[in-house]
Amino acid sequence: MNPLKEKRHTIIHGLEEHQTLDLGEYKNQVEERLKSWKKQHFSRRLWSKDPLLWFPEPKPEITDRLGWLVLPELMHEQLEDLTLFAKKVKDEGISHVVLLGMGGSSLAPDIFQKIFGIASGYPELTVLDSTHPSAVLSVEGKLNFRRTLFLVSSKSGTTLETLSLFRYFWKQVSRVKENPGHYFVAITDSGTPLKQLAQERGFRMVFEANPDVGGRYSAFTYFGLVPAALIGMDIHRLLDRAWIASENCAFCVSEDKSSGIILGAALSEVAKDRDKLTFIASPSIRDFPDWLEQLIAESTGKDGRGILPVVNEPFALPEEYGQDRFFVFLTLEGDGTRGIGERMSALEKAGHPAVRIKLKEKFDLGREIFSWEVAVAFAGSGLGIHPFNQPDVQLAKDFTRMAMEKGSKEKHSKGDVETLSADKPEVLAKALKNWVSQARSGDYIALQAYLFPTLETTETLQNVRSELLKRTQLATTLGYGPRFLHSTGQLHKGGPNKGLFLQIVDESKVDVPIPETDYDFATLIKAQALGDYQALRQRDRRIIRVNLKTDILGGLRQLQDLIRS
Repeated sequence: MNPLKEKRHTIIHGLEEHQTLDLGEYKNQVEERLKSWKKQHFSRRLWSKDPLLWFPEPKPEITDRLGWLVLPELMHEQLEDLTLFAKKVKDEGISHVVLLGMGGSSLAPDIFQKIFGIASGYPELTVLDSTHPSAVLSVEGKLNFRRTLFLVSSKSGTTLETLSLFRYFWKQVSRVKENPGHYFVAITDSGTPLKQLAQERGFRMVFEANPDVGGRYSAFTYFGLVPAALIGMDIHRLLDRAWIASENCAFCVSEDKSSGIILGAALSEVAKDRDKLTFIASPSIRDFPDWLEQLIAESTGKDGRGILPVVNEPFALPEEYGQDRFFVFLTLEGDGTRGIGERMSALEKAGHPAVRIKLKEKFDLGREIFSWEVAVAFAGSGLGIHPFNQPDVQLAKDFTRMAMEKGSKEKHSKGDVETLSADKPEVLAKALKNWVSQARSGDYIALQAYLFPTLETTETLQNVRSELLKRTQLATTLGYGPRFLHSTGQLHKGGPNKGLFLQIVDESKVDVPIPETDYDFATLIKAQALGDYQALRQRDRRIIRVNLKTDILGGLRQLQDLIRS
C-alpha cells in the first residue's frame, strides 16, 4: 500500500493512528524521497550510524552525535536510581528545585513541568535561563535557601550564563548553610570544567550525561530526566512511549512505514518551498513547540538553508498567510480542540500543506520527542545539511566576549551599534517604517527581547508581534535573550538571509554583581545583546535596535502604536 496515495492518509506502523499528512502538490515529491531512502536502506544505515547518510565523506559530529537513538532503552537502566534520588530529595523537605541552564539543558525540563505539572508532595521546579538582573532577583525572592536544590546544567561545562548564575546562587546559599555543596547538583559531560568545579566544592551529586548526544537531542538523558524525576513525573512511562517510537523506525521497518521518517521526508521536501513550519497546539500541550523550536532551528539553520519554526504566533486569517507556510497541528484527546479543528480545516482548504498529530494522553510526548528527533535528522539529509552541529552559535559568543572586554560601552555610530530610543517617537517611527519597507515576500520577522520575561511583558510583545503580522503578512517569531541564542540564534545567522530582526533592550534599575567576577548581570546581558547585534550585522542581516529604557510596557505599547500607524 502506498501510504501517501490519498490526499489525507494516516501514516502508521506499530502505533495507534496518530499522524495525518495533507501534502497537496508536494505528495509526489515526498513519495519519491521515501522511495529513494528505501532504496538506499536509510533506516538500517541510521542505526548503524553511517555518516554517509548526510555527506559523501565522514565529518565531525556525526557518528559521535547519534547516541540518542538508543536512549529510550539505555536510560531504563537508570530509572530506579533516579526515582530513589528524587524520593530522597522530597523526603528531606526540599520545596524548590532551580535549574540553571540554557538551550538543550533547560528546554525539555521546562516543557515537562509546564505540561505535566508537579506531583503531590514533590518540589516546585523553576527553570532560570535568563541573565536579566530582574529575572535573577525575581527567582531569588521566591526561595528559601535552606530548602532549595540547584541543578547546574551544562553539557560543555563552560556555558557563561549557567556558570554566572551558579556563582550568584552559591554565594547566597553559602550565607545560610555551612555545607552549600549539599544543595547543588551538576549535570554535565564527563571531564568538563563543571565536573571539576562540582568535585572541588563538594556538590551533592554529579550526573554524567551521554557524551555522544548533542544538547538539543538530550531530553532523554540526565539533562531531561533528572529534573523530571525531581518533580515526580512518571519517567518510566515517558521512556516507554519513546521506546515504542524507536521501534517504529527500527532498522527492520520500511522507510515508508515509519512515522518519524515519513515526517522527515515531508519536512525536507515541503520546506524547499515552504520553510516556515508553523505550529498550532491544543491548550494542554501548547508549550511542546518551545522544545521543537530549538531542535528544528539549530539543526537545520545553516549553510544558507533552514526551516524556521514558528511557535505561539498570534492567529491570522487563512488568506493572510503567505505561500511559505507549512502547518503542524498538535492536539491532545479531550483537550478543547474545537477551534483548532476549524482552523485546521480552513487552512487546509486554503491549500496550505499540513500535518496533524494526535496525542491520546500527555505521555505520548515521549513518542513525539523521539519521532521528531528522527524526522529532523532525516530532513537534514534531504536538505543537504549537517543536523548535529551548530557552527554559527559561537559567533555571537565571540562578540559578547569582546563587548565584555570593552566594558560593554555602546557606540551609537551607524557603523557599529545604532540604538534607537523609545523616548524619541518621531525618529523611531521613521526608522521602523524604513526597516519594514525592506521586507520581501518569503521573509520573516524576529523579535529579540533582551528583557525580563514576565507574563505581562510576553503578552505585550505578542501584541507587537500581531501588529507586525498584520502589517507585513510575514511569519513572525519571538524569543527572549539570551535564551534564543542557544536555539533560533543559529538559524538567524547561519540560515538564509530572510530575517528582519527587531532587537529590544532596556536599562536595568538594579545592579546585581556576579561573585568571583568583575562584572554584573546588567553588564552581561547588555554585552550579549550587543554581541548578537554585531554578529547579525556581520552577516548582513536587516536589524533595528530599540532601547525601552526603564518603561518596558509603555515602550512596547508605543512600538505597537507606531507599527500600526
